[in-house]
Amino acid sequence: MAITELKRKGRKNRAIANNKTNAIKQLLRKPTIKNVDIEAIKASFAEKKA
Repeated sequence: MAITELKRKGRKNRAIANNKTNAIKQLLRKPTIKNVDIEAIKASFAEKKA
């Protein structure tokens, strides 16, 4: 019995995998917020109330 290659299915599976990895890379590319001054934020909310 001969084995047939499912080329279209292989391309689809590879494309789905590449899209998932690219989506993860895109999410990781965004910089994280560091060194947030919590007290300054609280003070700004207190100013808005007054």
